[in-house]
Amino acid sequence: MSLPRAPDRLSDEMASAIGHAVSGFGFLEEALKRAIFSLTRQGLGEDADDAALERWLRRMEEIADDTLGTLIDSFAAVMKQARIEDRHTLAETLDAIRLQRNLLCHASWRPGKEPGSWHPTFINTRGERFPDDMNTEDVRAIHETTLKAARRVVSIMRATGIDGEWAGHETEE
Repeated sequence: MSLPRAPDRLSDEMASAIGHAVSGFGFLEEALKRAIFSLTRQGLGEDADDAALERWLRRMEEIADDTLGTLIDSFAAVMKQARIEDRHTLAETLDAIRLQRNLLCHASWRPGKEPGSWHPTFINTRGERFPDDMNTEDVRAIHETTLKAARRVVSIMRATGIDGEWAGHETEE
């Protein structure tokens, strides 16, 4: 029995672009969690009783472990309840990012047809393969789209006036 072949080594430029894109997905996850926190807390109102606050706090603890896809679904639902104006456009962008995240995080990469391009070997849950080669500019575009969406999510959160705390930004007293 022969051993499987070793994976092809990505160029440093491509590996760096994928790494930055993945870090952008992490930032988006954090922004979504904070925005869900802010929008749902705002929805409780000032007169929320102890039982409602307790249920809300339990839900906020649960979202800490949610995946990007689940966070996107939860955020879309709270955007609808909050009647965010551009929610349909943002929800479509976030759905596209969800697919791109799965691709970049789970693909095995092989050299593409053109120099500097790579082919992601990935089959999604619907049995579909990603048909195209990608290069660093494609991955950088995904990263930029992710950061733009995260900035929009943060602006929605800040509009509530309930900013919450950002992980890693503890203040010293």
